[in-house]
Amino acid sequence: MIKRKDFFGIKDMSADDIRYILSTSETMKYILNHKNKKVPHLQGKSVVLLFYMASAREKLSYQMAAQHLSANVVDMTRENFGNEKLRDMGQLVDQMGADFIILRHPMAGAASLLSENVSASVINAGDGYNENPGQSLSDLLIIKENKKSFQGLKVAIIGDIIHSRVSRSNIWALTKLGADVSVGGPPTLMPSDLEKCGVKVFYNAREAVKDADVIITTKVRVEDHEKNIIPSFEEYKSLFRIDENLLKYAKKDVIIMHPGPIMKDIEISSKVIESDQCIINDHIANSVAVRMAILYILSQTGGIIK
Repeated sequence: MIKRKDFFGIKDMSADDIRYILSTSETMKYILNHKNKKVPHLQGKSVVLLFYMASAREKLSYQMAAQHLSANVVDMTRENFGNEKLRDMGQLVDQMGADFIILRHPMAGAASLLSENVSASVINAGDGYNENPGQSLSDLLIIKENKKSFQGLKVAIIGDIIHSRVSRSNIWALTKLGADVSVGGPPTLMPSDLEKCGVKVFYNAREAVKDADVIITTKVRVEDHEKNIIPSFEEYKSLFRIDENLLKYAKKDVIIMHPGPIMKDIEISSKVIESDQCIINDHIANSVAVRMAILYILSQTGGIIK
């Protein structure tokens, strides 16, 4: 195991490290199913949420995870920072005795930069368009629970790939674990060098989801429409929406996932959302279990993650 103090992302992690986190997450999920959900693993430790970008889901999942592990949690919001630079704010929090700093920031590489200036363990909760490893691990845990193995599994990621940090994390993780990954979306929403990551690129959703075991669709940002990155929501819907017609090309037992919140009837049809194949609600319990696992592993001497 690699002995590091921080959790930046999945790109530089090994398949064994990813499997270890997922296994630990399963243990944490077992704890969450008990009436008494609190365990003493982080008792006496302080966790600071340093969010420069709003995300109620991300913040709540880390906050709940830390509380279930008996940590003291301090929630910092963007309004509290004033004109403090990231490094200065991090050092201030560090000097006050924080053991963990959970950072969400619009700049790619922000967590790595912060870790060079603090003694606390830094956890990346999303950095620009780079990675969102916690959300990705939640996706992976759902896939593992439903499909048992990643080896040879066909996964299709559909939508806005270029702006989706969780898609980047998922691509790196799934290819390392032996899955066959296809991506599909408009050319304007697709990174130019994506095939170098070991995935198949399609500009036709039907080709991307053909024989898929898992379909993960991304959020389509309203500002992309306003900037004319996509012609119209109607055109996007007609070509890339996950609906019952598109699912005819996937396997019968395909599962559909989305990080939420969903633009209903644009990204996924109402009928598919209401079906048993759409397992979006599983993210809620898994997101807390995964963040508990990350915090727990980093708290141990010789944590594996960086």
